[in-house]
Amino acid sequence: MSTNTGNAFDIKIFARLMGYAKKYRLQFWVASIATILLAIFAAASPVVLFKAIDDFTATKDLNRLLNFTILMSVILLVQVLLQFTFIYYANWVGQHIIKDIRTSIFTKILQFKMAYFDNTSVGKLVTRVVSDIETIANFFSQGVFMIVSDVLKMLVVVVVMVVINWKLAIIALAVLPILIYATKLFQIAIKKTFQEVRNQVANLNGFVQERVTGMKIVQLFNREKIEYENFKSINEKHKNAHVKTVWYYSIFFPIAEILSSIAIGLIVWYGGLQVIGNKAITVGAIISFVQMAQMLFRPLRQIADKFNQLQMGIVSGERVFNVIDTESAIDKSGTTLAQNLQGNIQFTDVRFSYIEGEEVLKGISFNVEKGETVAIVGATGAGKSTIINLISRFYEIDSGAIKVDGLAVQNYDIDSLRDQVAVVLQDVFLFSDTILNNITLKNDQISFEKVVEAAKQIGIHDFIETLPNGYHYNVKERGAMLSSGQRQLIAFLRAYVSEPSILILDEATSSVDTESEQMIQYATDKITNGRTSIVIAHRLATIKKADKIIVMDKGVIVEQGSHKDLLNKNEGFYKKLYDKQFSAAVE
Repeated sequence: MSTNTGNAFDIKIFARLMGYAKKYRLQFWVASIATILLAIFAAASPVVLFKAIDDFTATKDLNRLLNFTILMSVILLVQVLLQFTFIYYANWVGQHIIKDIRTSIFTKILQFKMAYFDNTSVGKLVTRVVSDIETIANFFSQGVFMIVSDVLKMLVVVVVMVVINWKLAIIALAVLPILIYATKLFQIAIKKTFQEVRNQVANLNGFVQERVTGMKIVQLFNREKIEYENFKSINEKHKNAHVKTVWYYSIFFPIAEILSSIAIGLIVWYGGLQVIGNKAITVGAIISFVQMAQMLFRPLRQIADKFNQLQMGIVSGERVFNVIDTESAIDKSGTTLAQNLQGNIQFTDVRFSYIEGEEVLKGISFNVEKGETVAIVGATGAGKSTIINLISRFYEIDSGAIKVDGLAVQNYDIDSLRDQVAVVLQDVFLFSDTILNNITLKNDQISFEKVVEAAKQIGIHDFIETLPNGYHYNVKERGAMLSSGQRQLIAFLRAYVSEPSILILDEATSSVDTESEQMIQYATDKITNGRTSIVIAHRLATIKKADKIIVMDKGVIVEQGSHKDLLNKNEGFYKKLYDKQFSAAVE
């Protein structure tokens, strides 16, 4: 992917963007043909004007002048119809293409590993999917088609000029090389500024998105003034990037206007001398040349602006394709369907690191038998949550093996595997939607009746019914209308209705009230009953009920066994942890 910002034009990105138009060949050609006809009819107007003036000057025939007037009106009407066709289909093609590109990039984002999101700003991804792709739409509607239209119009005008009077044509085109050179310099300079503008837009989006999401922390720690100053700084850079583009525009357009005015002045001066000297040039020719000179230089000035739209589209296309071309997807070569799993899990010497060279798991091994509930305990950072991520293949292990029912997880079809594994995370995420849709995630196979029955079984139906509109209550963004305990209960129900073979719980209740904790405990007991379950345990009740407890410290398993067996080890790690953290809870 080219990133040479000094080039005014990146042909590879251009060709790749144009490749998306193949799907819409008919509409593309309709717009293209309309463009060609527009150029021809645009040049026809000054020719008819030239003939009309010279003919009336010579014959003084009003009927012939009326005929010329009618002909000019017909040409104008055809131009209007062609302009409508061109604008409609150019924008139609652009909008359909960006729909396809946006689908491509969102599909790719859905397949990325979690590691990609760990290192990529959400705001920047939003910029790629929304504003960058809108800029690509202008690449087609305001860029490619407009440039082709203007170039064709200019070529036809030049040909007509030469046919009418080659000497006046040379006079009119005398300043053209200077204007073309100025346009070239403008295009190169403006591309660099446009790339800076897009970078600053992404930075601004990322900053605002993060601060709005974390507004509670901002206000809780009195960070308003600091964040305001940070925003001012980023906003200033954003403004400066735009002002730089305005600076180049402010230089280029006056120069282009002066050069076109000089060309028109030369036409009038030279043509007037020829008329006075009774040479071959007529008054009609001079008037038509003035009109054609405007038709020649106005599109050239516009081409510079439209070429900027083209460049902005290419810059945005480069950024979008960088995301599309990123290889960060989980290997989906597994073909075995995970259906009716028994739930036997085996970790064998598993090593894993989020950052290369910094191992989080250091060769851990353990087994979970069908129907067992295994609790994992340990200090923060011991590697407990990492185990959850690896079973569902959110990340790939560095070495070792993770097997489910004797088969390595890499060999399973990943979609079917995740259908059989339900996860309730400590940080519950709810979409801005109804409780029902957050539970079913709009899975047509999960009926409303099934949801209600499941809610009754795990003891949260009454809680949901107390909310306005019950199961159709909109929880707003990230479930803001519910407490942390209520969000966790919804997550339990979401996992339960999916009827998984393996259940994984990050069972944090440190911030919930007593009533919610009791409901969560009941729900935990219900959904883990008879089902293979791995629980990152925070509550004494869950730990004591577990069939086996795995104690972790700094990425290794230091102890395994039942609650009773581990407590019998006087100097054991679990006993020390129990005495420090869980004795107080009992008291």
